[in-house]
Amino acid sequence: MSKALVGLIGGTGMGDALAGHLTGIKSHEIDTPFGRPSAAILVGRFGSRDVAFLNRHGDGHRLNPSRIPYAANIFALKRLGVRTIIASCAVGSLRHRIAPGHMVAVDQFIDKTFRRQGSFFDACCAAHCEMADPVCSRIHDAMVKTAGALKVKTHPKGTYVCMEGPQFSTRAESLMHRTWGGDLIGMTALPEAKLAREAQVCYSLIALVSDYDCWQAHETGKEKQTLLAEILGNLKKATDNGLELIRAVLAGDAELVDEACPCRRSLDLAVWTRADAIDPHERERLKVLFQ
Repeated sequence: MSKALVGLIGGTGMGDALAGHLTGIKSHEIDTPFGRPSAAILVGRFGSRDVAFLNRHGDGHRLNPSRIPYAANIFALKRLGVRTIIASCAVGSLRHRIAPGHMVAVDQFIDKTFRRQGSFFDACCAAHCEMADPVCSRIHDAMVKTAGALKVKTHPKGTYVCMEGPQFSTRAESLMHRTWGGDLIGMTALPEAKLAREAQVCYSLIALVSDYDCWQAHETGKEKQTLLAEILGNLKKATDNGLELIRAVLAGDAELVDEACPCRRSLDLAVWTRADAIDPHERERLKVLFQ
């Protein structure tokens, strides 16, 4: 598989929309040491670029955020030759200025998850990757620059609070997330971004804003079906813009796969276990991560 392969992970909205824009598709069913991914990975072309697409929630949106096999997803993409991931997800906004229908090029995370496998190395060794800057600055900057040229409303940065779910926040939690400095609330970006760093894969995330989180009360008198229709409409608008942005990034002249990127060397100083103390079977089992 080409080392220039770019991975696309589609979340709510984008997961179904992206698949319809690929051509020359080959479907890959992949077993990993961490089980099977959310769905078959589709390798094909998006415009002029070879890509590997994964629907995060699985076919028919059958997996809730806590049941997504994040480790299998990232491992399978890496095994196929993916070295850069552009991911998308639907989010609620924690800020007035980030309105429904907007997009955000996420640059920071706050992790509130607790039921998910957060590392590849639990059975192998003690590995501690740097996460101060959790997305690839090269890909992030390329997305922001491209969005500006397209006149697509994209905020150039934002802090994503990732909660466990699958229930939404209480109002007290939503207000607390705002005091923490959170800009967005969602359920799927972590441990995905952390696992991408452990896999030495460049990772970036475009967030699609569907509504304001519950810190902002809904307009009184509106029926629930009307509110739901508005949320879905906002998500559709952001998804369409996200597709336009991803298409333009893939078609642009930015170096999306760069072996000199620091993301591609994130394990250089991360493994603290002595080499002779690592089980050779585990080392072999996880060798894909070190490539």
